[in-house]
Formats: sequence, structure tokens, C-alpha cells
Amino acid sequence: MRSFVTLVFSLIRLLLAAVKGALGPPTCAACDARVRDHVVFCPTCAATIEPPPDPEDASASDPRLEATVAFGAFGGALAIALRRLKYQDRPDLAAPLGHLARRAARVGGLVADLVVPVPLHPRRLVERGYNQAALIAAEVAVELDAPLLARALVRLRNTPQQAHLDREARRGNVARAFRARDPRAIAGRRVVLVDDVATTGATLAACADALLAAGAASVTAIVVARA
Repeated sequence: MRSFVTLVFSLIRLLLAAVKGALGPPTCAACDARVRDHVVFCPTCAATIEPPPDPEDASASDPRLEATVAFGAFGGALAIALRRLKYQDRPDLAAPLGHLARRAARVGGLVADLVVPVPLHPRRLVERGYNQAALIAAEVAVELDAPLLARALVRLRNTPQQAHLDREARRGNVARAFRARDPRAIAGRRVVLVDDVATTGATLAACADALLAAGAASVTAIVVARA
């Protein structure tokens, strides 16, 4: 019962954030300075945005993934905005950051039969109140005109946060941590897997394992930022 009540309040908070975003003046996703409509960053913050690393050199590359597409490099204002979304109770930032992911999907020429976010463990979802990857994935699904299967993957373990671990520990942390909820919904489909950030790529690879085991035809990852 307590978890249900928490989820209800989380939904109300998301609704209020959406109303605030719709009624309030647009602001920079990193510093809250006023910006024009449909602009994500103010000029000062926008100057810190850098292109993503070369896919051939990026640590997020993995043979299980067709590609890992990113809008930019993890740093500067982009990193600040993503941390605010993820850790500072700012679900309203998912829409502008999701538009950056949409732009990356468009430039990358991505196609999909399904769009799937990296899931949170239920306990962490209750604590945070929202899954930032799912909110971004909703924007990507609109761009690709593909169904969003928000609960396609299940996170089996409440793993420690990847940000606190080194490369090898990250891989072990998420190994076999995911499974497909209904393989029939995934089999034969081209899946676009969505997350906010790719660092070592361990989480994306573990999710790709679960999707391919369920019969996905291919898995392509898209993130807002890549280290």
C-alpha cells in the first residue's frame, strides 16, 4: 500500500512538472537562464557542448549493438542538465533533453520496430519517482514513429549505481541483471534501446543481451550523452 501511495504521488509530481513546463517561461536546462521557445541551452551553456566521441573509439561500443548513437559528449552543460534530470528531481528536463536525443536519432537515420528504455529496479523507481530513460525514450519513439514498450525489460537486481564503480566493476554489476518481460513482443523486432548516458556501455550491453536472447532482430542504442 505504501509503495502504491508513493507511486501516486510520483505521478502527481510528474503532472505538476509538465504543467509548470507548459505554463512557465522556457529556461536553460543547465542554469535556468531564460531562453527562447524550443531552445535547450542558453548561449553560454551551449558553448560547452561538444560532439560525441568517435564511435570506433568510444568505450560504449559493443558488438552486441548495431551502433551507439549520442547527441553529444558527456561534459559541460550537457552533463549538468543530465545530472539535474537524474538526481535533482527535475523530470521536466526530460522533454528538452529528449529533443536532443530525437535530433541524434534523426541525424543517425535510425529506424525501429520498438523503442525500449533501460529499466530501473522497482525500488529505485519508487525512490526517484520516474525513470529518466523512459521519459527520454517517449520522445525518441515519437521521432521514430515506433511503439514505446516501456516495460519490455525487467531489472532483476537493485544494483549499485554505476557512477560509483570502475569499468570492470560496472560490467560485473549489471551482468545478467535484465530479462525480457515478454519475449513474444520482442522477437524479430528491430529495437532501439534508450538511456540517458553511456559511459563504459556495460548497462547497454547487458540490456542488449536480454533483448537478443528474447529474439530481437537487432539492437541499436541511443543516449543523450556518451563519455
